[in-house]
Amino acid sequence: MSVEPKLQQAFDRGRALKIISGLNNFDAARVAAVVKAADLGGASFVDIAADRDLVLMAKQLTNLPICVSAVEPEKFLPAVEAGANLIEIGNFDSFYALGRRFEAEEVLELTCQTRSLLPKITLSVTVPHILSLDKQVQLATELVKAGADIIQTEGGTSAQPTHAGTLGLIEKAAPTLAAAFEISRAVSVPVLCASGISSVTAPLAIGAGAAGIGVGSAVSQLNSEVAMVAAVRSLVEALASVERSRVFASM
Repeated sequence: MSVEPKLQQAFDRGRALKIISGLNNFDAARVAAVVKAADLGGASFVDIAADRDLVLMAKQLTNLPICVSAVEPEKFLPAVEAGANLIEIGNFDSFYALGRRFEAEEVLELTCQTRSLLPKITLSVTVPHILSLDKQVQLATELVKAGADIIQTEGGTSAQPTHAGTLGLIEKAAPTLAAAFEISRAVSVPVLCASGISSVTAPLAIGAGAAGIGVGSAVSQLNSEVAMVAAVRSLVEALASVERSRVFASM
């Protein structure tokens, strides 16, 4: 299964921007605000919880591709029937605070189960940052063999920035940037760098080898739709400042 053409073009250019409302966010008003901000701000696609009613609502608000996230494969079925364009096994960050870990074997098994249920839809899978980098790379290659079309990195929750401002933002993004660098050199599918990414570190993600970025709380936790739209536009502009072909030509 390949990524739909318009989204694939965004990945090819290193301009893909996914705005994430949260795997456990079922607040329709908050999800709607994030979806509208993604649409108005110029994002490439949105990522919402795998919920039929949320998908139906989102489709009324935007023509952007809709990705739904879950860690239980059966939850994807009604969301896809409602019109979701992509599915994501991941957004694990929300579980770590609860002490829930996702090991390589479980993520691979979830991927195989999901592919069995939905063999044709575009599938993105997050590689848990709790694994060592070499294990992340190994899992990513196995996930692609199992049918993953997109690999997503994470790591923002494991970072412990010690500085404020720009340096702190770079420190926060370091784990997911490192994962993007290593994994993008091992797989042939697009790598989406997510968790802890900001407009400061978005260009670094593309430079590290990612084909795009995923951003959640930096947009979804803002208090107004105007601020959300401005944040999305800032991320779009940050990605536009990097010419991916030049980055790779210089390597």
